Amino acid sequence: MFGEHELKTQFIKIADKKIHLLEDKGGLVRYRREEFEAIIKKNNGEKLRVLPAPALGYGVRLLMIKFREPLVIPPKDAIAGFVEAPVEVDVKIGDLTIDHFILGREKYALYGAIEAGVICRYHVSPFYTEEPEAIGVAKLIVSNPSPEWKSLERVVVPIKGTSMYYEKTKAYYPLLLVTLKNHSPEVNNTGRPPKEGLNAVGKGLSLPNFLMRW
Repeated sequence: MFGEHELKTQFIKIADKKIHLLEDKGGLVRYRREEFEAIIKKNNGEKLRVLPAPALGYGVRLLMIKFREPLVIPPKDAIAGFVEAPVEVDVKIGDLTIDHFILGREKYALYGAIEAGVICRYHVSPFYTEEPEAIGVAKLIVSNPSPEWKSLERVVVPIKGTSMYYEKTKAYYPLLLVTLKNHSPEVNNTGRPPKEGLNAVGKGLSLPNFLMRW
């Protein structure tokens, strides 16, 4: 699924989508996905790369993940876990993106006040203590440094320009650190892989200190 694929006749399945490669005369390969088609000229063994991309949709900057059940964290304590997260797909030859598509169903929500809020991608997920089988996953560590009990119903993550990570069958957002500060949780997209052994897409830059004011 994710990773490099030879330019030869084959099907590549990514979740609910299917890419069809068909070799043709003259060193050409026909690329087809649903109604989209492209003709690729082979070049020195260059391979097709199928890579995960953040769920930007129509150009949003934020991803809101609502927990199916709220998290309740004791004072001076923390919890680590996982959520399912929507992802998109870039198909590249060299540095050129020849196709981009969304996996699954798109959902959006308003983050903030009606008169001044922003549209963000929206997803509802259980909170897992072990990594789920979903194609898109985010690991987060939620800490409560305060002397009081705290609850958290959702997390809003900056994803514009984020790195991504992958193995053959799954895509990962960078490790997310959520600190329950007073009335505004702080979200840090660390840019770091959530576990060892993953392939990287992007430069691993962090997107820190996002305050969830709403």
